[in-house]
Amino acid sequence: MEGPLIAVLLLVGLLIGSGVGSAYARARRGWADYQTVKKTVPTARKTAWLLIRGVTTKVGVVALLLIGAVAYAAVAPDDDEAAGPVPGPSATSSERPGR
Repeated sequence: MEGPLIAVLLLVGLLIGSGVGSAYARARRGWADYQTVKKTVPTARKTAWLLIRGVTTKVGVVALLLIGAVAYAAVAPDDDEAAGPVPGPSATSSERPGR
């Protein structure tokens, strides 16, 4: 009677042990992957901020140039008003009036 009982207990122990062992192995692999990714995050974060800073700087320079151009155009004198009156066509002395 002890032989089959020991065999059943051994089988149950093997099933439980293999389930727990595979879960433990999966957890260890996940932890190792997490640690690897965690080490690369500061580098990726630095790179992302560097790219964001570069794009923001370029957009800011373009925006300042556009604002400056608009301000210059708003303050600059109008060419039509600065030139004064334009003389109209006049008759030359070689032409006789009436013909």
